[in-house]
Amino acid sequence: MGNVIALEQALASLEIRPGTAHGARLDPGTSLQLGTGDATLVYVLSGEITGDPASGTSCTVAGAADAGAASGPRTLLAGDAFLSLGRLAISLTSQSGAELTVVPADVSLAAVTPLPPFVFVDGFSEIEPAAAALVSHLGTGTPSGRSGETIVCQMIIKTVLLAAIRAWAAPTGGTSAWPDPAIDPFLRRAAEAVAADPGRDWTIDQLASLSAMSRTVFAARFRRAYGRSPAGYVAEIRMQHAKDMLESGASVSETSRALGYGSDEGFSRAFRRHAGMPPSLWRARAAAPSLH
Repeated sequence: MGNVIALEQALASLEIRPGTAHGARLDPGTSLQLGTGDATLVYVLSGEITGDPASGTSCTVAGAADAGAASGPRTLLAGDAFLSLGRLAISLTSQSGAELTVVPADVSLAAVTPLPPFVFVDGFSEIEPAAAALVSHLGTGTPSGRSGETIVCQMIIKTVLLAAIRAWAAPTGGTSAWPDPAIDPFLRRAAEAVAADPGRDWTIDQLASLSAMSRTVFAARFRRAYGRSPAGYVAEIRMQHAKDMLESGASVSETSRALGYGSDEGFSRAFRRHAGMPPSLWRARAAAPSLH
């Protein structure tokens, strides 16, 4: 349970500002250089790439196996993915040539501290088939200039990045490699209470009481530990639950009521601010057939 809560906390606080996805072709014997600063997701369309990160800086997850620490060079084939969080530089080399989709993004470092700098995802297309189908089409089409197209593209990139993180943190084998965060257990009480009941009208006073702290001390310590205010954390947890409910087929009204919003309009405004699109569009996008 602790690992699940840790994952939810990290995903809720994750901030991603995606750049423009683009295709990349590696000739035999050439490399893709990834520096420090921005995070980068690399999806292998065809061919192969190999990375050789320093010991203790990466992990790997296979489509039907547990995640664990990676050691030595790792080779990825078509349908695999690689995620660099921009903390260390790395070179991805192809011996026979490769076609790639490269997705740059600015990822908040505070949110990804528990993660290793590099994640190798074997069988990404099997773990997250819908996301793999989406990322394989990014950077290959011609922009039409239609209103909202940029927002939709950004949401696809965010979905792909989160899918890569979930693939490592909650692999299909049932054992999570996500480490328990070194967070004050009193603060954790408040975070776990919010995750267990996101629809409750939480106040700072209530959360501070759960943590056995004064309002002022609790607010300051919570922001340092989780990278955002208690109110911001509650909002993020609600939005994550909202996305899950909408993707599972719940209506906008059902989701709004379950998460404690006074009206569908208020919920829709909050969701649009968070996701960049109305909840009805998010629900429709989740229900649409995957690209092939």
